[in-house]
Amino acid sequence: MTDSAVFVPHFHWDREWYEPFQVFRHRLVTALDTVLATAEADPDFRFTVDGQMAAVEDYLEMRPENRDRVAALVREGRLAVGPWLILLDEFLCSGETIVRNLQMGWAAAERLGGAMPIGYLPDMFGHIAQMPQILARAGLEHAALWRGVPGSVDGHAFRWRAPDGSEVRTEFLFDGYDNGLDVLLVPDRIRQALAEYAELTAGRWGGDPLLAMAGTDHNAPDPKLGDWLRKASGEERPITVATLDEYLRKQVRDEVTAVVTGELRSHVRGNILPGVLSVRLGLKQRMALAERTVDHAERMNALWSRRDDTNFLALAWHKIIESTAHDSVVGSGTDETCDQVAARLAEAAQTARAVRDAALAEPAALVPSDGHLVANPLPAPRTALVEVDVVAAPEGSALVATTADGSAHPVQLVSEAPTVLSDERLDASRLERVLRRIHRRELFGLLIDRYELTANSLVFHLAEAPAGPFDLMTLRGEVAAAAAAHPGQWRVRTLAQARATALVAVPVPACGLAAFRVEPADRPAAPALRPVTAASDRLSNGLVDVTVAADGTLEVTGPDGTVLSGVGRLVDGGDRGDSYNYAPPAHDVLVSEPARVGVELLDQGPLRARLRVTRVYDWPAALRVDDRDRRDLRTVPTPVDMVVEVRAGEPFVRISTAFLNRSADHRLRFHVPLPAPVGASASAGQFAVTERGLTAEGGWGEYPLPTFPASSFVSAGPATVLLDHSAEYELVDDGSALAVTLLRAIGSISVNLHPLRDEPAASEIPVPGAQDLGMRIENRFAVLPWASGWRDANAVALTEEFRADVLVARGTAPGGGPLPPDATGVQVDGRDVQVSSIRRVIDGHGPGTEVRLAALRDTASTVRVTGAFTEATTVDLLGRPIAAEPMAGDGLALELGPWEIRTVVLR
Repeated sequence: MTDSAVFVPHFHWDREWYEPFQVFRHRLVTALDTVLATAEADPDFRFTVDGQMAAVEDYLEMRPENRDRVAALVREGRLAVGPWLILLDEFLCSGETIVRNLQMGWAAAERLGGAMPIGYLPDMFGHIAQMPQILARAGLEHAALWRGVPGSVDGHAFRWRAPDGSEVRTEFLFDGYDNGLDVLLVPDRIRQALAEYAELTAGRWGGDPLLAMAGTDHNAPDPKLGDWLRKASGEERPITVATLDEYLRKQVRDEVTAVVTGELRSHVRGNILPGVLSVRLGLKQRMALAERTVDHAERMNALWSRRDDTNFLALAWHKIIESTAHDSVVGSGTDETCDQVAARLAEAAQTARAVRDAALAEPAALVPSDGHLVANPLPAPRTALVEVDVVAAPEGSALVATTADGSAHPVQLVSEAPTVLSDERLDASRLERVLRRIHRRELFGLLIDRYELTANSLVFHLAEAPAGPFDLMTLRGEVAAAAAAHPGQWRVRTLAQARATALVAVPVPACGLAAFRVEPADRPAAPALRPVTAASDRLSNGLVDVTVAADGTLEVTGPDGTVLSGVGRLVDGGDRGDSYNYAPPAHDVLVSEPARVGVELLDQGPLRARLRVTRVYDWPAALRVDDRDRRDLRTVPTPVDMVVEVRAGEPFVRISTAFLNRSADHRLRFHVPLPAPVGASASAGQFAVTERGLTAEGGWGEYPLPTFPASSFVSAGPATVLLDHSAEYELVDDGSALAVTLLRAIGSISVNLHPLRDEPAASEIPVPGAQDLGMRIENRFAVLPWASGWRDANAVALTEEFRADVLVARGTAPGGGPLPPDATGVQVDGRDVQVSSIRRVIDGHGPGTEVRLAALRDTASTVRVTGAFTEATTVDLLGRPIAAEPMAGDGLALELGPWEIRTVVLR
């Protein structure tokens, strides 16, 4: 039995949850006021601020006068702050966001005197496989956590190993982050209660001091805690008060034999609440959009802009990271809390978009106004489809796209815009009112190219890029004179230049720029890729073939001949659970067969072909009010549109689904049946591809449903689904089908009595917004068939192509001029390599371009990096130099180990 105990005073601070941020912040200020006063009155007092700097920043924004008091306690080692900016949900954001979280939290803590070098992860709903590598590559040797640890760990610590072999000693908070509270319930019985707890947990400590986490949610410790513990301390079992850092780095042994490799998603010692992966779909989509927008903004700003927008980008990242909190993006808060998270993510995306567009505007200024600039955010060359608005071809002519080298590329006409925007008849006395619509030269969103003014007639000709000059004051004078000379009724017409929406296939260099213009030609350009063909129920591009079955599902044939049948089967069932856990009604009714099916051909090629499959389902309106274990007999006819798209040169099928949700209390899943049952799946996210079986480890108070997270793709046997945002999936029917959740609609944060969970996860607070009633539910993904799975299918690279559209800007130089030549940014060549970030950095060696790569493979590889640089330095995840990298010819050859995350700064 352990003969000593260490109490760690702390609190756990959910920044927003069942109350919105500002309400909780008011409590936070009171709590930290108490902590500061207690620490200053008691020299032995220590406090750990939950591992997240957001609590400190939020406090000091309201109490700026206390900054020096906080910093003094941090410097003395009595107040442990950081290393995170916020305690995040690790599975619902990108790996890059996790790195930035650590960087921003560490920097904020350093400004106050130093960060706690502990990867403190007390309440996350499971942990990603690469977290040990992230911590180790930031110089951290310790972690501390609660949920997800497998049953094989029987002590209070283990070595947690990442796929690359990195390890951190990990303190297992096996009784949660508040295990010391029961000991403190009756101050006069602390010594006895501690002895009882020590005896109960004796097998865990192995001679190390017992760790008592003295804190809970949203409350400061009692100011009398120090007196209580001094009174309870004795020779038989001395009690020490410490920060978590002091306990882990000074009072426990480093020798730990238990090793756990990979992600932590066991239910055996604590609930991991997997239902958060699928509730409030909109938050997951907004997170992915914000992350993608700020990533592209950083790349464009670093490579193509002279402007340093670091502060704007930092603002965008800060708002994204705030939203990753494990009660924020997960969607387990009240409706007003989730509305604020959505607004914060929107603001992050808007801030990043402004930086991105400003960066593109600089090279676009070199492109004539009758041309377009295309920017490729990916560090590999590609031929991308872009949709642009162009001048329509004269009758009898075709359209072609011409690039700077003079080569011609095919154009697919998508639609033509109406040319008559208005046709009015009005009295001459009202002509002045018409002129009020004109703002300098703009009218109806276009620019006045010229006008025709004759007796009782005024015709405006509009264009996007006008050719000649225009003077509004001259027009006003001419119209006034004409109205006086020709009273009576006038006809005023506004005509737009004949326009068309065109699809163009444009070759773009790696992280590079390419310009093109679309112009009339005698004949279409010869396609470089095999054209896409379409029939009433079939699409093909020579690589992938899709046929619509009578029930509206798809038969998809891949490049290697692999056939997936029944793709897109929709299965809707009841859900009587809550935001934390799914629960099927005891007498569920599954709806999988549509009442009606319709198919419409939208595009016929040659660059893109699309079909819209509309299936109407009769879904129950809700669960019964009098019996939550049965679905209502009332049904709601719900049309579900599934747009199926095949593009030239792509080996996968793009699919989007959309419907207006009019049902409550249900879960809808998209099924991809497999040719034969499989026993495992693999999903990509957070710098890893994680393999999982058909079951999950249980043993605590939560049924271990084998629903799992996926961020960029999920694969099972010959089927790989490329994802637009994080999603929940499950292998169903004994491994015979892959099911991806499209919607989970529920009405309570937590329910008191849950059939698959022993205890409530929170208070039973209604959240009608989580039903998504009246909302248009949209999902976007792609299906990639390949017999031997995701590796041979090149899923890592194809996922990036699917998720990262090229960026397009209209040129702003005078029309008719020459197109600027293509320009290449940073190029990365290597199989199964993810580039998570390219950004501008400034350190002690001056400005540079930081590139972060991750090897998503279990064998070593060589990755070649080329671009406009002459030296390279490998740095750690906090930006500290590790080693200079030798140049190899015109670039850099990096030897990456299996699953290694590497960061280099190029100059």
